[in-house]
Amino acid sequence: MESISGMDATFLYTETPTSPMHVGSVAIIEGDLDFETFRERIASRIHLIPKLRKRLVYVPLSIDYPYWVDDPNFDLDMHLQHIALPKPGGWNELRKTASMIFSNHLDHNRPLWSFTFVEGLDNIPQIPKGSVAVISKIHHVAIDGVAGAGILSLLFDPTPTPSKVPPPKPFNPKPLPNELAMMLKSTLSFAQNPLKFPKLISEALTVTFKTGMMSKLRKAEMPTAPFTAPHTPLNGIIAARRKWNTAILSFDRIKALKDIMGTTINDIMLAICAGALRRYLLEKNKLPQKPLVAMVPISTRTKKEEAEKGGNQISSMLIQLATNIEDPIERLETIHENTIRGKTYHGAIGAKTLAQMAESVPFGIANQAARLYSRFHLSELHAPIFNVTITNVPGPQFPLYLNGHKLLHISGMAPIIDGMGLIITIFSYNGSVMVSPTSDVKSMPDLDTFTRYLRESANELEAAVKKVKEAKKRTEKPLKTHPDSDVIFEQIKTFLKKNPDAVKPGSGDFLFHITGDVEGFWRVNLNKTPPVVRRGKFKNPDTTVTIKDEHLMRIAEGTLNVQMAFIQGRLKIEGDMTKAMALGAIFGKLKK
Repeated sequence: MESISGMDATFLYTETPTSPMHVGSVAIIEGDLDFETFRERIASRIHLIPKLRKRLVYVPLSIDYPYWVDDPNFDLDMHLQHIALPKPGGWNELRKTASMIFSNHLDHNRPLWSFTFVEGLDNIPQIPKGSVAVISKIHHVAIDGVAGAGILSLLFDPTPTPSKVPPPKPFNPKPLPNELAMMLKSTLSFAQNPLKFPKLISEALTVTFKTGMMSKLRKAEMPTAPFTAPHTPLNGIIAARRKWNTAILSFDRIKALKDIMGTTINDIMLAICAGALRRYLLEKNKLPQKPLVAMVPISTRTKKEEAEKGGNQISSMLIQLATNIEDPIERLETIHENTIRGKTYHGAIGAKTLAQMAESVPFGIANQAARLYSRFHLSELHAPIFNVTITNVPGPQFPLYLNGHKLLHISGMAPIIDGMGLIITIFSYNGSVMVSPTSDVKSMPDLDTFTRYLRESANELEAAVKKVKEAKKRTEKPLKTHPDSDVIFEQIKTFLKKNPDAVKPGSGDFLFHITGDVEGFWRVNLNKTPPVVRRGKFKNPDTTVTIKDEHLMRIAEGTLNVQMAFIQGRLKIEGDMTKAMALGAIFGKLKK
């Protein structure tokens, strides 16, 4: 048996009849994949994800967190459904089907997951006819977004040829423990629980003094605080029926915007969501003067934990979305500053330390408090903790396959609760970014309109960024490849070609070293007949003249005297000084 963590427990005691606490996805798979092949795939790999064969058992009186145990009654077919999409098999039918499936709770008497295999995707643009979808649901107590991405990599392969996996060990679960066994198991944990919070404080203080955290905190500007978000229609009591949709954006477009503006991909995605929220609420005359606040989850997993663990290892930060700012560029820049502030604070405290605070909360008390909070609609009595959750999980930027069938798209879904009626999940995969809002029929009945606004917000931001880029091009000087004074030597070349007798043979072989933004070298050989003028360095000149490009241009224009330039050190002459006088005669004739 394995006890769930305090963080995992929050997703159990916040579950209500209108708030199923599962995460999910809609994966669209190319080709005529049949259900039996899909079922066999799951059966052959389910041992790689132990949580898929475990269920929760609860401790009497809720004196301890529930425990994971192997389910002795596990039946794979109880977790797999096979349906056909209603005609005509378009995106409208798929999102409605997904919304209906997401609305229903998982059975807590079994492992907390289900996969629905959907045939008949016959009328979705850019999706081959006959493709299938897999709609997944896994309770949030079992995984967070990063763990979900890990499960994705276990179910799919990076090549069309299926990968070999280690064979399963015998699955021989013990009978479910009875209430007495659970009470005995929990006694030690219950006795130790009062020590958890003092221990956490002690560890936090130790880290504080070892790492100079207090010094960091004094320097870090405090981020947005909970319960300071404005009231919006998104923050009321939610309905049981879900609304879900997806906007698909180009990952290359997002990266280009990030590179031009010098921000992060997450900043760009927050700005796109902020633009859509601003427009949506503005059109309903419900846009508050204060900026909306987003809760942005942060994974606290190490690389090793990503590979080995499920469960939830997350913290979060609150980010003001600058929805009170009309200009999309100014809005993006403000969001960028706000995310830096939030990251600085979490860097000082330590996101993992903040996440561990949940371990000190007794499960029974928290469970009852959460249910009373929902039953009496207490969220209506205070300012929202935040207005919207925006979670961004990066996925693989290469195609995945299920038994040779390519995964075309995968979009996420996440739970909502009273007072927090909109969550936007962002998942990137193989060159696309899927931005998927989940709400309910009461908070956002016209979710499809908001989804369209997400796409249009991306277009608006892109157009504004292009204007910034064009303005930069107009104000920036073009990069030089040659000194401006090259034109002077071309004039000298033309003059000497037309007037070969202007200088006496043997007047000198000169090397001009031009300095400044761009370095250049010219040879003016007056020893030859006719004289030679060409670009480049050479050895053993009679005289070397070193001068900045701009100063040579001024001498040629007559605004800088040669003698004065020499006295001021702007003109340096090495070698035969007497021969340099011939150059003065040439410059004088050029100005005439």
